[in-house]
Amino acid sequence: MKKVIIPLAPGFEEIEALTVVDILRRAGAEVTLSGTVPGVITGRNGIHVTPDAALDAAIGNDYDMVVLPGGAIGTENLKKDGRVKELITRMNAQGRLVTAICAAPAVLSAAGLIRDRTVTSHPGVRTELKAAAISDERVVTDGNIITSQGPGTAMEFAFRLVEALYGQEKVKEVNQGVLARL
Repeated sequence: MKKVIIPLAPGFEEIEALTVVDILRRAGAEVTLSGTVPGVITGRNGIHVTPDAALDAAIGNDYDMVVLPGGAIGTENLKKDGRVKELITRMNAQGRLVTAICAAPAVLSAAGLIRDRTVTSHPGVRTELKAAAISDERVVTDGNIITSQGPGTAMEFAFRLVEALYGQEKVKEVNQGVLARL
């Protein structure tokens, strides 16, 4: 079973986080929503989510993938959290999948992970993506880094993550019940 960690910070973009959790769990991944603060985490639109584990408890485990949801405030909270930087830096060094959507590629940039890579993001944070080539594609894969643009691309992003973990056949299998336009 593939293991995925999704750090949740206050102000996270709900569509981006929860779409990814849903699709990855349908594919059979063990997904751990890990809270950067104790208790319930409130998203940018006031939706309250109870994480599966605190980030401190979850961070020491081995994961195949990390997913950073966006949201302007959530991204800033992720960027300020040294544990998140340590997690994504370690996973990148191990060649694991490091992924981000919307504003969250700025967290990858702040950690120095996208130098000389091609990425995409929400247009509002592209000036923060230092030393990276910017693509207008909705979802971009460059090696072990996968990025996407925003809430409207969350389903495509989620299925790209399934493909990266399990292959195209699993995408087709999961999408039989979902009926996404891919």
